[in-house]
Amino acid sequence: MAVEAAADTASHAAAHGFDLLPVVVLLASAVVAVPLFKRLGLGSVLGYLAAGLVIGPFGFGVFSDPQSILHVAELGVVMFLFIIGLEMQPSRLWAMRGEIFGLGLAQVGACAALLTCVGLALGYPLVPSFVSGTGFVLTSTAIVMQVLEERRSLALPKGRRIVAILLLEDLAIVPLLALVAFLAPGGNEVTLAERFTGIAIGLGSILALVLAGRYLLDPMFRILGKAKAREVMTAAALFVVLGAALAMQLGGLSMAMGAFLAGVLLSESSFRHQLEADIEPFRGVLLGLFFLGVGMALDLAVIGANWQLIAICVVGYMILKTLAIYAVARLFGADNREAFERAVLMAQGGEFAFVLYAAATTVGILTTEENAILTATIIVSMALTPLMIIAHDRLLPKPQPSMDGVEIAENLSATVLMIGFGRFGQIVSQPLLAAGRSVSLIEADPELIRVSRDFGFKVYYGDGTRLDILHAAGAHDARLIIVAVNDGPTAVKITELIKAEFPLVPVLARAIDRENAAELIHVGADFQIRETFESALVMGGQALAMMDVEETERSRIIADVRRRDAERLDIELTGGLYDTSARSLILGNLPLKPAIADATPHLPTAAAGEAAG
Repeated sequence: MAVEAAADTASHAAAHGFDLLPVVVLLASAVVAVPLFKRLGLGSVLGYLAAGLVIGPFGFGVFSDPQSILHVAELGVVMFLFIIGLEMQPSRLWAMRGEIFGLGLAQVGACAALLTCVGLALGYPLVPSFVSGTGFVLTSTAIVMQVLEERRSLALPKGRRIVAILLLEDLAIVPLLALVAFLAPGGNEVTLAERFTGIAIGLGSILALVLAGRYLLDPMFRILGKAKAREVMTAAALFVVLGAALAMQLGGLSMAMGAFLAGVLLSESSFRHQLEADIEPFRGVLLGLFFLGVGMALDLAVIGANWQLIAICVVGYMILKTLAIYAVARLFGADNREAFERAVLMAQGGEFAFVLYAAATTVGILTTEENAILTATIIVSMALTPLMIIAHDRLLPKPQPSMDGVEIAENLSATVLMIGFGRFGQIVSQPLLAAGRSVSLIEADPELIRVSRDFGFKVYYGDGTRLDILHAAGAHDARLIIVAVNDGPTAVKITELIKAEFPLVPVLARAIDRENAAELIHVGADFQIRETFESALVMGGQALAMMDVEETERSRIIADVRRRDAERLDIELTGGLYDTSARSLILGNLPLKPAIADATPHLPTAAAGEAAG
């Protein structure tokens, strides 16, 4: 009886309750596929696309209607653009106006002209060829932004130029949709007044959003902030993003455009970081869901029936778009590497093409079958993009630094030889030069060498890990050598080489952390110091002073910390970084338990090094 009752309950839940299976499958597929693909070096985007294909209609069939998921998942793109907008202060956006309307417009125009030729070459009429090619011009904002974020290139000049082009493409969807209506059979029957009305509604939506952001949003968040309810602030952040997206959609513009404008309007608000923290989890999940939906929407039946046409379209569109992007980039002053990288990143079609093709199908420019073929072409191009990026990174030669204005170390002679002239070495040089000592400086970064010249330093190019460079830099005649490079293993290698070849020359070395300090001592460094040790003690002393601790007591405390640290290092040189007797010298705010101490050696080395200082 109990078993029957439980079965009835489960059956009732399945019939009337919320079905968790699709949600669990979505999350599980992402959790399994993304780390696997990233570990294989294929990137997270391709992982999402592959997972979507596996669980979609042409995989295990867990989902039969991927379009319904795509409609929800497009909010991930919307929230992504809101966060990008938060980073774009109005002054910064105004400074980009030339790149948006100059570079962006040139790229869109050149790509549209070339890609229209693909349809014409395949025998299609001009209007369908133009709409098909123009749809492919609209790059996938989701893919490109994700790649730029993973590469930490968004804030770089080359990343900023790509963002400017994407913004122009986002703006272009509005006139393109209007053009589709005009080019449709019978589209010329639309009156001039109706077209102006549509434009006026769009401009009015933008103006209303700007006014709301200028005069309503910040006061609203101030009032909510006083309530000190975190969940209300999160709800307000979602309200702003989705409300702005809805306002733009009602005005005939793109939702992503509305979210971006809302982000820009809040970019100078004191609540900007709070908003970013609240939106980020939703953005990440929904953006991943978007890629899963794209993978599910890949219709293998359409691809199988029209694979030759799709292959021609994918290859033709991507090659021509790559050539156009590269040519425009070079025309606007980008070097060969940046132009080629931009062309590879932006060679695919994007999510806004789905909107354009659907509109063209509705008004009769494209047939349903042509829409399906073009949609498959876009999705295949999106799936190929991560592979193209991987090929680009592996096949393109590593950039060679320019040696213009840089002299190689040769026949140098000075009292002191300093290897590495970054932020640490620059400060170390000051007392030596103040005392009138001659110092030879060598550095492996040509750009740093050129910048140093502007500040009055003569720095030579040289790799301190090479014995011939050390001889050319005068290591054999120096009274002492300072190793100030900012890489721990490199400092150890240089120190070991110097002590082996020039054992009588004292070596003073910069250590990155405790573990690095111990390694330097083991290879024979005469003096080492962790780069943050003294500054951290000064900070601690100042903190005590600001809490009214007497100067004599402060001196005693700092001296005790120095003593404990020196004793710890002596013990660690023989017992290792995790020696429990060394750990007993640490002044912690929790009692050190033996079980914890025993487990400590299993911590990851990097994390342990940071904890050890």
